[in-house]
Amino acid sequence: MDALLSRLFSSEAEELFTLDCMAYLMHVMAACTFVTLLFENVPYGRYASSKYGFPVNARFAWFVQELPAFFLPLCLVFWTSSAKTSLLPNQLLIAMYFCHYVHRSLIYPFLIRGGKATPFVSFALATVFCTYNGYMQIRYLSHYAEYPASWVTHPCFIIGSALWLVGWLVNMYSDHILRNLRKPGETGYKIPTGGMFEYVSGANFLGEITEWAGFALAGHSVHSLAFAIFTTVVLASRAVAHHKWYLAKFEDYPRSRKALIPFLY
Repeated sequence: MDALLSRLFSSEAEELFTLDCMAYLMHVMAACTFVTLLFENVPYGRYASSKYGFPVNARFAWFVQELPAFFLPLCLVFWTSSAKTSLLPNQLLIAMYFCHYVHRSLIYPFLIRGGKATPFVSFALATVFCTYNGYMQIRYLSHYAEYPASWVTHPCFIIGSALWLVGWLVNMYSDHILRNLRKPGETGYKIPTGGMFEYVSGANFLGEITEWAGFALAGHSVHSLAFAIFTTVVLASRAVAHHKWYLAKFEDYPRSRKALIPFLY
């Protein structure tokens, strides 16, 4: 792995510059995605359409598209050497990242019950994003991110870590609620209840947005910020679309619920 990266980049300064450019490019991608999603829903799940390619089994799609976000960073951490991985702030941030993606890539796909097929274009784009972001986040944290030894006691790190934990728990519990909406043999959609679903239609999305916002605050880098912004753009759009869909489909849908931000929006 080190030999391959050495051939790609002649110096550490060159690779760090590339990582910075990748982060700024993701900011641009987030802006373009925001504009696109004003006119089109993210095309998977209940919004899947044949115009975005042939359908891919949902469980297979989730496993394959999320796997690069786990496996490539794993290679970067364990098969390349760097003193940065022995520093506590770097270790904790890397642990936050892996805590999410171990579940998302190795556990979550096999918990899916049914699930509509994913159009190939959505599957391909998700795979590219997970590969791109996984490399950018973990290569930076494992080789280039520099924090003072006292960073773990800094308010940004403490608040960011707390937000990450709350978001991760909300995301996990909300996914659990969604998986258990239907009893064995039942089909169709139901109104989710419990947890943050009592306040917003996109409780699982709120959890993940909070998670990566906390990660960005704790990481304090353009790379983690780009990830948080891109995630917010995509998931906020999906939360709003879900909210409108629920209101149109269910006459008894709780009108006090908001789309994404409790009591506000």
